[in-house]
Amino acid sequence: MFALSSVDLLDAFTRQLRLCKLREGEHVVVLAEPESRGDYVAAAFGAAKACGAHVIAATVPGGTPAPMPSTRTGAGPGLTSVLRDTAAQDLLKSADLVVDLTREGFIHAPVQQEILRTGTRIIFVCDAPEVLIRNLPDPADKDAVLRGVELLKRSSVMRISSSAGTDLTVQLSGSQPEFQCGFADDPGRWDHWPSTMVLCWPEISDGQIVLAPGDILLPFKEYVREPVTLQIAGGHIEKVSGGAEAALLTTFFDDSNDTWARSLSHMGWGLMRSADWFATAMYGKNELMGMDARAFAGNFLWSTGPHPVLGRESYAHLDIAMRGCSVTVDGTDVVVAGRLTEDGG
Repeated sequence: MFALSSVDLLDAFTRQLRLCKLREGEHVVVLAEPESRGDYVAAAFGAAKACGAHVIAATVPGGTPAPMPSTRTGAGPGLTSVLRDTAAQDLLKSADLVVDLTREGFIHAPVQQEILRTGTRIIFVCDAPEVLIRNLPDPADKDAVLRGVELLKRSSVMRISSSAGTDLTVQLSGSQPEFQCGFADDPGRWDHWPSTMVLCWPEISDGQIVLAPGDILLPFKEYVREPVTLQIAGGHIEKVSGGAEAALLTTFFDDSNDTWARSLSHMGWGLMRSADWFATAMYGKNELMGMDARAFAGNFLWSTGPHPVLGRESYAHLDIAMRGCSVTVDGTDVVVAGRLTEDGG
């Protein structure tokens, strides 16, 4: 971590908005809530002005409804003030670009898709300043993730293995491969600064996942201390065994009272070479979204809960980032023992 000035932030946000292809005369909404960082609001506002755009800074009431009222998790339904206010939604739909500086956003809420369908671009920003600047994306990042997306689209099976015992087979048919590249440059595009990853939404996966010490559980933002074995059948977690983290996961699944809590959601691999696996240990839990872990180059990221391809709404959403795995797509190695190959990005 290092000291940053307002000039550093303004420069970083200006570079980000230019990556988002913000043009002179376009309309920007900087969306915040009372707990959003004021220096981010100022930097985003100034950056939009520097690009010659029209800009409005809108602050909406904070608060995320049950069952996920916590902050900076990426798991909840999103801001009540946006979900229940058509005037706020109309403002976002009228923008060319929304810079979302809220602590939860509304990533998993259907209203976000409504906003994107109008052509609005959304860039979500919810990490510490040093994390943003260290992981400022490069235009070439989009080319790299698109190569991974194309590989998944023309393939039928993805296999994940590890020396710890992971052996998972994933059926790719209908999995609608997607990506995050850290900037939103196409109409109707949502993205997350920082992030560089390839992902898909499979329905069927079978085998076992073995979490090794040092893997990261999100949104808990905890490192695994003892091995955890999860038995997977038909895309569903049938059994969890192991030490303290196994008990943590089991309790989360049981207490969520969610039909889809034990069902797998998106999965894929990270390409963000500037990411720091240990960032999770260096900041307070309320300071980070955890994108260093989620997008770390050569990781295997998988999740539980919501599944838009299957029309499955759920807020029992975990992201689990693993190191040391090998990922093979129809016989093509994209990650080998935790390291990206040329085919992987």
